Amino acid sequence: MFSRPSLIVRGVAAFALAATVGLATPASSGARDKAFFERVAGQWKGPGEIVAGKYKGTKFTCDLTGEPTSGADAGIKLDGFCRVGVFKQPMSAMITQKGNSYTGKFLDGADGKGLDVVSGNVAKDKVVVGINRKQLNGAMIARLQDAETMNITISVKVEETMIPVIGVNLNRQMDDIAVGSIK
Repeated sequence: MFSRPSLIVRGVAAFALAATVGLATPASSGARDKAFFERVAGQWKGPGEIVAGKYKGTKFTCDLTGEPTSGADAGIKLDGFCRVGVFKQPMSAMITQKGNSYTGKFLDGADGKGLDVVSGNVAKDKVVVGINRKQLNGAMIARLQDAETMNITISVKVEETMIPVIGVNLNRQMDDIAVGSIK
């Protein structure tokens, strides 16, 4: 039972960091995009739920760590896991700026058991990325509600309509040392 929901949950990792509808000019988008991914960097944890399809109602939790990519181009590398009951699914994603858009992959990409990131755009507080696996096309939107809260929605395209299938609410995790030092 876990293998099918894990395919959908994989999109979550592609995740907490994928594309938005923003109208940025190429000259100004680079610095803004890098700033967004720096704000998203860190450790995130929280619950999610499959909200449509065969596994509707399946609840899971994710624990993810994001790190901005090095170099001139904006992007992020994510690692961690999502858990459904006692089953734990490793998560990884790489999203990298390519010209005025984004490319990357979730897990081992569409050629393996994952997804490809085929497009993307960053706005002030969100990233929207196009995701693809064979005939499955969709999008992931990761929005920073505030500095401590990120909401992720993964939708798939059915005919001409985007249908939300996964929702995740992540909270930033603070370093134990930093939290312990506050009195």
